[in-house]
Amino acid sequence: MVFPHRKFARPVLVVTGASRGIGAATASLAASRGYAVCVNYLHAEDAAQSVVSAITAAGGEAIAVQADISVEAEVVALFSLVDNTLGPIAGLVNNAATLETQMRLDAMDSTRISRIFATNVLGSMLCAREAVRRMSTRHGGCGGSIVNISSGASRSGSPNEYLDYAASKGAIDTFTLGLAREVAEEGIRVNAVRPGFIYTEMHAKGGEPGRVDRVKSLVPMQRGGQPEEVANAILWLLSPEASFTTGAIIDVAGGR
Repeated sequence: MVFPHRKFARPVLVVTGASRGIGAATASLAASRGYAVCVNYLHAEDAAQSVVSAITAAGGEAIAVQADISVEAEVVALFSLVDNTLGPIAGLVNNAATLETQMRLDAMDSTRISRIFATNVLGSMLCAREAVRRMSTRHGGCGGSIVNISSGASRSGSPNEYLDYAASKGAIDTFTLGLAREVAEEGIRVNAVRPGFIYTEMHAKGGEPGRVDRVKSLVPMQRGGQPEEVANAILWLLSPEASFTTGAIIDVAGGR
């Protein structure tokens, strides 16, 4: 892949929450297509280092950086470290997200809801802010691309399971549209991918590791998706092939 507007050998991509699942698949695919990748993680250092090791073993370039994206100072430090080690960024994938045990709204407390929104919404907005400050031609940047990871839950509402998570992803949909229009004249494209039922470890965090197998009959294609299938859509949106695409939300959900 050629990025003629970049003066560095490898365009730099930050992928948040990249130690596992969709984030890890995205980081690996991006590296194979010529990106130098920042693999951000929260707690899973060993998993993040494994992603980096696999990338470097294949001849790519990657670093693992710990940061809690819900904390502004850590987001600022993350991007500063990338500046100093990999160089100016060309892209951001806002993948880091969290959910908690399945329950109805009337059983939730405010601290749980706040935790969900702190990572899924505030964290994504803070990371996008730092990316815009670096990539926008208004700030002397060379342009770039942001891909936010939403969820099919933003359309279904996820009743009886994850209303708070679904609402946070609805906010990501709206944020994607607004930011895309805000920076469209500044060389930055902003899009989103909205995965459906994907085989990742996040379902275990919600208390049901086998959730995809339980609900896959609701998918017209009658199966769950793989992280790599989502990563392919993300990489297309990042690429010059999507040069006239901004403010788009691509469903990778098997027709659901």
